[in-house]
Amino acid sequence: MKLSWKNFLLWSLPIIVISFFLWQGFLTPTTNEINTNIANSRMTYGRFLEYLDMGWVKKVDMYDNGHTAIIEAVGPELGNRVQKIRVELPTSAPELIIKLKKANVDLNAHASKNTSALWNLIGNLLFPIFLIGGLAFLFRRSNNTNSGPGQAMSFGKSKALFQMEAKTGIIFDDVAGIDEAKKEFEEVVTFLKQPESFTAVGARIPKGVLLVGPPGTGKTLLAKAIAGEANVPFFSISGSEFVEMFVGVGASRVRDLFKKAKENAPCIIFIDEIDAVGRQRGTGVGGGNDEREQTLNQLLTEMDGFEGNTGIIVIAATNRADILDSALLRPGRFDRQVSVEVPDFKGRLAILNVHAKNKKIHSNVSLSIIARRTPGFSGADLANLLNEAAILTARRKKESITLNEIDASIDRIIAGMQGTPLINGKSKRLIAYHEIGHAIIGTLLQDHDPVQKVTLIPRGQSKGLTWFTPSEDQSLISRSQIKSRIMGALGGRAAEEVVFGDAEVTTGASNDLQQVTSMARQMVTRFGMSTIGPLSLENEESDPFLGRGINTSSEYSDEIAIKIDRQIQDIINECHQKTVQIIRDNRIIIDKLVDILIDKETINGEEFKRIINEYTVVPEKELI
Repeated sequence: MKLSWKNFLLWSLPIIVISFFLWQGFLTPTTNEINTNIANSRMTYGRFLEYLDMGWVKKVDMYDNGHTAIIEAVGPELGNRVQKIRVELPTSAPELIIKLKKANVDLNAHASKNTSALWNLIGNLLFPIFLIGGLAFLFRRSNNTNSGPGQAMSFGKSKALFQMEAKTGIIFDDVAGIDEAKKEFEEVVTFLKQPESFTAVGARIPKGVLLVGPPGTGKTLLAKAIAGEANVPFFSISGSEFVEMFVGVGASRVRDLFKKAKENAPCIIFIDEIDAVGRQRGTGVGGGNDEREQTLNQLLTEMDGFEGNTGIIVIAATNRADILDSALLRPGRFDRQVSVEVPDFKGRLAILNVHAKNKKIHSNVSLSIIARRTPGFSGADLANLLNEAAILTARRKKESITLNEIDASIDRIIAGMQGTPLINGKSKRLIAYHEIGHAIIGTLLQDHDPVQKVTLIPRGQSKGLTWFTPSEDQSLISRSQIKSRIMGALGGRAAEEVVFGDAEVTTGASNDLQQVTSMARQMVTRFGMSTIGPLSLENEESDPFLGRGINTSSEYSDEIAIKIDRQIQDIINECHQKTVQIIRDNRIIIDKLVDILIDKETINGEEFKRIINEYTVVPEKELI
């Protein structure tokens, strides 16, 4: 770390002050210390008078205003050699001078050099000078906004990162899978570069654009592309950087940010995770946060207040649009809301093409196959998938990424790390029947998703897994599809009951039963797929400020609640009976599949379907 002279002064200032007082208190030479070094020994005052009476004292030098004397004495006790001895004299001894004169002793008095006043003066001056200088240095440093975050006097300064021409290294060509959102912002960039084509027909620049979508779909990446394409001043800041412990600091930072933006207009302000500061006001069990509300009020005023924000485009991103304040979302503040959703097949393929540019992928690997196998993956998930595959390739010491590394990476992302394979035994055979039960129900039902893979290799908390390939469009699901999924989830428990009996049923289906109960309940209370009628008895949304599920009070009577429970039981019991019957009718092929699965530990979807075709007729399904 490079040490500047300011840091050196800051750290050395306390050391200098402490050293000064130590030097003044302990190292200042005094007369007593000099005389102590001159005198070889000490003598009491009474002994000194005895020496004087015996005529052994030859010379006396007095110091400290007559309080200390250094005598030169010669006598038999002293080896007949002249020795200097220090004697502490009493405060009042006028007869001593008379005795010294009578004894013809050479007497000499030395005036004391009083330096204490000088040192006191210097000490009294130096300490305030050092103190004032240190405070001035700290004050000057705190006012310097470039000296780093957290300075005492710069709380109200905006922490936004300002770039006159943002060199993010990302342009619109690097953003894939969100073409609709990209077109919206291409229009904004065109407005900044060529505003006359819009103003000629009376159009005005939008004041704000809100990016809404799940995490990892590319909202921040799109903002970087806007910065790289616009060639205008770009301010970027996170919503959490506005809010501090002290009330009023966030509002001050908002004012400072927009003040700087107006000085550099036209420009773009990007606020990431705006939900940290833009929550609805007056919400929560214990009341709102005063600091956050003041910050939001200031943001509302700056975006579309009395003065306005001419030439400033505010772009914000959030994945929690349901908690944003309604005043923030109205036209005039955020004129546009752009949804950035999870990409479809074409979007995933485009994203994979972007992230595969710097990866060594084997020529036999088709990115379209990977895109078909990853429905529901976001852009961040796909980037992580290829990165995990590259890491696994390096670990296996291969030169390029193959389909095996891709498959292993998909399994790792969805289900977790691979565990230790099970050894042969009853437990492994039971798990094999459980997984084959899921897979055969999913294969034999027309409306169920096709099987992708069945494996006995543990991952995460699961001892075995059955993978299904969901359809691309999950927005509209029929009654028959939901019942097929319930039966597929019950396939594992049904196989355990048929093969091992009720007494040997395990807890392995606990998660399956949770999914079954949830799907059946939604059929009754939300989708109107029961004999109760086409009623929506439970709302999907809940108040996020009271906590998910805290305010889910029932909006129906106890009689309806009993009917709901009865309908859920009827749906699950009906699906369970059909599932058990399918397992019993196909017991021979199930036993054969279990033996193959125990031997190979993994069966892919094509091989699974081929084996079943040898014994039964499999309904044709629409593959994606």
